[in-house]
Amino acid sequence: MTTSKSIWKTFLSPGWVLAVVFAVLFSWFAITWLSPWQLGKDHAIKERNERIEQAFARDPVAVEDVLASQSPEEWTRVTMRGHYLPDDELLLRLRPVEGAPAFQSLVPFALDSGKTVLVNRGWVPADEGGTAVPPIDRAPAEPVTLSAMIRLADQSAIPPISEQGYTMVQTINTSQVADLTGTELAAPYAQLLTDEPGVLNPIPLPVLDRGNHLSYGLQWIAFGIMAPAGLIYFIYSEMRERRRYIEEQEEMAALSASAASTPTDGPSPAPAADVDAHPGVDSTTPPPTRSRARARYGHSRSNPWATKADEERF
Repeated sequence: MTTSKSIWKTFLSPGWVLAVVFAVLFSWFAITWLSPWQLGKDHAIKERNERIEQAFARDPVAVEDVLASQSPEEWTRVTMRGHYLPDDELLLRLRPVEGAPAFQSLVPFALDSGKTVLVNRGWVPADEGGTAVPPIDRAPAEPVTLSAMIRLADQSAIPPISEQGYTMVQTINTSQVADLTGTELAAPYAQLLTDEPGVLNPIPLPVLDRGNHLSYGLQWIAFGIMAPAGLIYFIYSEMRERRRYIEEQEEMAALSASAASTPTDGPSPAPAADVDAHPGVDSTTPPPTRSRARARYGHSRSNPWATKADEERF
């Protein structure tokens, strides 16, 4: 019992305590934060891909039907009849498209039904090293019919800037655009498809690929399990080696005590037959147990876990 207590006391050292704290914190962080983060991204991408596939598998619906819903479904294909309000055009500033800085044209679109929807007409590449606005074709003012996809607006809003003759925003927040243009806009906005009236370079649709987020999420779960499991294995190995060393020390102590209790008065000479039976054997060879201990732990330190101060004390 005393031996077990002394072994457990060794794990109260700062090194072992820090190892336990690190393993627990890493496991908690990996399983409760990193893994759900990656699995959540995988789930969101999977749902987005399914909505895009379903959108092109169905016929477009009237935009008024989508706007009447309390929770419009993103990526729904819609048709819109009305006209642009080109004098209220804004630019989405320097949001990269296909890896290059670009400006996107945002223009309100007045529906024949009386509502107004913000339309993303597409993008144009930036000039002069990615900072200058290139010439942008003006949106047509005559009545047109558009095909587009419903997109949900950004929740954040960054203060706009006025530059190069345009009012520029950095997020597509329809409430902010409504305040800037003085127009009452619907909550979602419409993203034009290819070959539509007033389109510039249409915004490319996302690649229908889930990526590696699922495997990353499962890997973080595995890492969170392996960290404490590895620590438990090292603790078990350390305890096993310490018990083995203590048992060997006890065995050597018993052999030493047995040798010390052997009478030394008139030692009888060893039979010649015994000596001849083991030629080349040195009578000074230490007991097998001591040899095994020295082979494992070395000759300079009898206790492999003893500190230098402990050795000098003895």
